[in-house]
Amino acid sequence: MLKMKLLLLIFLCAGTAAMAQVDSTAKKDSSVTEDIKEGVLDNIPTVSLDENDLGEGGSQNISSLLTAGRDPYYSAASFNFSAVRFKIRGYDDNLFSTYMNGLPMDNLDNGFTPYGLWGGLNDVMRNREVSFGLRYNTFAYGDIGSNTNIDSRASRQRAQTNISYASSNRNYSNRVIFTHSTGLSKKGWAFSVSGSRRWAGEGYVPGTYYDGWSYFAAVDKRIGQKQLLSLTAFGAPTENGRQGATVQEMIDLAGTNYYNPNWGYQNGKKRNASIGKTNQPMAILTHEFRVNNKTTLTTAAGYSFGNRSVTALDWYNAADPRPDYYRYLPSYTSTWSSTPDTAQGRLLYDQMKNDINLRQINWQKLYDVNRASYTTINNANGIPGNNVSGLQSRYIVEERVINTQRFNANSVINTRFGNNIDFTAGASYQMQKNHYYEKVNDLLGGDFWINLNQFAERDYPTNNVANQYDMDHPNRLLHTGDKFGYDYNINISKEEAWAQGVFKFNKMDFFLAAEGSHTEFYRDGNVRNGLFPTESFGKGTVNKFTNYAAKGGITYKINGRNYVYLNGTYQTKAPFFENVYISPRTRSGEQDNVKSETIESVEGAYIMNSPKFKVRIGGYYTHFAGGMDVMSFYHDTYQNFVNYALSGIDKLHFGGEFGIEAKVTPTITVNGAAAIGRYYYDSKQKAVITVDNNASVLGEQIIYAENFRVPSTPQEAYSLGATYRSPKFWFVSLTGNYFDQDYLSFNPLRRTYDALQFEIANKDGANYHEIFDQTKFDPAYTVDFFAGWSWKVPRAFEVNHKSTFLVFNAGVNNLLNKKNIVTGGYEQLRYDAQTAATDPVIAAKFPPKLYYAYGLNFFSSITLRF
Repeated sequence: MLKMKLLLLIFLCAGTAAMAQVDSTAKKDSSVTEDIKEGVLDNIPTVSLDENDLGEGGSQNISSLLTAGRDPYYSAASFNFSAVRFKIRGYDDNLFSTYMNGLPMDNLDNGFTPYGLWGGLNDVMRNREVSFGLRYNTFAYGDIGSNTNIDSRASRQRAQTNISYASSNRNYSNRVIFTHSTGLSKKGWAFSVSGSRRWAGEGYVPGTYYDGWSYFAAVDKRIGQKQLLSLTAFGAPTENGRQGATVQEMIDLAGTNYYNPNWGYQNGKKRNASIGKTNQPMAILTHEFRVNNKTTLTTAAGYSFGNRSVTALDWYNAADPRPDYYRYLPSYTSTWSSTPDTAQGRLLYDQMKNDINLRQINWQKLYDVNRASYTTINNANGIPGNNVSGLQSRYIVEERVINTQRFNANSVINTRFGNNIDFTAGASYQMQKNHYYEKVNDLLGGDFWINLNQFAERDYPTNNVANQYDMDHPNRLLHTGDKFGYDYNINISKEEAWAQGVFKFNKMDFFLAAEGSHTEFYRDGNVRNGLFPTESFGKGTVNKFTNYAAKGGITYKINGRNYVYLNGTYQTKAPFFENVYISPRTRSGEQDNVKSETIESVEGAYIMNSPKFKVRIGGYYTHFAGGMDVMSFYHDTYQNFVNYALSGIDKLHFGGEFGIEAKVTPTITVNGAAAIGRYYYDSKQKAVITVDNNASVLGEQIIYAENFRVPSTPQEAYSLGATYRSPKFWFVSLTGNYFDQDYLSFNPLRRTYDALQFEIANKDGANYHEIFDQTKFDPAYTVDFFAGWSWKVPRAFEVNHKSTFLVFNAGVNNLLNKKNIVTGGYEQLRYDAQTAATDPVIAAKFPPKLYYAYGLNFFSSITLRF
């Protein structure tokens, strides 16, 4: 209650005044640092002022606070801290919104921005307007993390041609980009095209590879003096072999922190079982109407379609093919098997240590098993008497596909009343249909696969209906490309409208904004599952959520160089479908009491901007209430997939942020940044347990997660660097970074009464803490180096008699080659509570799976511009 009163008080204060802040970051300079910060915003906002209005005031207005340049804190948070998967303020990705040409780009199914849809198109995606936190902006109400509008219209591209090549040792090894933009002609036309390819036979992690193409085309037509019509189309078909998290035991056996269990040798070549593919083209039509000098109406509509998928091994009545399966590890043979054998475990350890084939997928064995599995299927494809004989695959590569169709429309009006009031309002409609299914990718030497549920066969051995994934097509034989298993649609729609007013005065600015939205989604099953014949097929319950949000802020202008601001918000947010449906693969069952999450947040800061110093020091406090989640995993006791439906998830995020940029000489600049936060779960959560083969509730538990840390991001991060910029158009920089308070994603099952009942009497014992305590990663530090040079080609060698430049860039991250930095991971959801009662090292049976940061890695490029 005290927190609520505090937030309400701050918000009411903010409701009487606020800050003005966002200006376009679309300056298209030829900075030699542009290509180094691959995958990071090229134009990070910072504070800038009107140079004509830096005085103390009197009767003259002090210019408003803007964000058009580079903020030393946000620049570090977005780039220097990225090696350890740093999250600004600990927020999830769905709290950071992205727009393009005025159109919302975030997925409706999970709220994430699909950056991969325009990967490799760096040249045409540089023009951005960005606002961080709760500040207002000119294109959307906005999320609480950040809001970015990418302006990729043809007339906004610099009239020039770029040809570049880059080399790296990260996800890809090579990249080429060609871009040509005409600028706006006297007849009102502008054209822009860009294309790229990124590829690697093998990436930094063994067994991974990358093959990505990208294309972009845009055309603008100026209609009179007031209208601009723009059409933009782009796509980035990409395929990559993926890395998998694994246990420390396998990492130690392999002798590298980059051990990847997803691959094995086939005919002497590395083959990855987990291949990701994405191909979702998009087109955006934008109309800008300048009503008069004070009013602009921007309307956009877009459509995207296509697939994203990932492959994986699947097996039927056969041994688990994964090389890091816990029963194949030396520790299991020595300790956990029904007949522990230390000597045999040691022998297995030596064999796996010295033979890479024992640590990777044995593709040849999978083919051999399939080629020996001659079987006769009676009544195949549901046809009586249709008995088919052949090689029934016991192992296959399956492909899990999400086919997406999405339509968006958005309209925003910006106008000014007099000299003091800016008014913005907008409305949008979004519709997204996801089709989820799996299909046979490779039969691995067999003749067919059969569409049966082996887990149902185990539970209902005499029921010939329960084991059918598709009752209407029983015993269906499958070949490469055929669908099987689950097959369902999720239909989502969202409408929203918002308005904001910005009021600018002599010593004070303030703003108020409000938004209303309505979200609907439902599941539509395409097959009748034998376990749930009525719940699996057809349209399920339509979930409807009406949400609202309000925010406001005040900026006090001490003078033209010093500002103080305070912003606050209260809002509700609809849950995502994946946190509502308990097991959408099999049925339309949902969590009980589905409702929206509540978010309360306040932020404030002091900002100084002078010719030689830029400083920002501030803080934030955010509370999330009523979140939901669903976790699914294979349960050894039930020998099936079990679902934990979690509700009542509250979180608390608070902390401070500091950034400074000091120009100590005309050529040397020092930058520093610090993020000191604390992110906690703030409630005991409720878990409802069900199994995929049975809709009945197996039990309900309380998750004692209160005061556990929100995982998978450092809660403290520090950066200090120096840059030398020569008058001869070259620069070098060196930056050191330090990270701490990073925690492992924890298994809720180990924080329940069932897991702890045998240890409650001994809370100070090692076994209790081994089960209950959350794992903290060790502190880490990195050093990064960057350099660049821009050279103007002599006139005699200019291309087409245009000013021509060669730009060289090089960046080295983790210069000290620190390979022991854990960047994330998770406790396995498998857990044996009964064994834990007697053995204090139970975590060794199902230890966490981890990811490590890359060691020394580089990115270098050369660009020809004319």
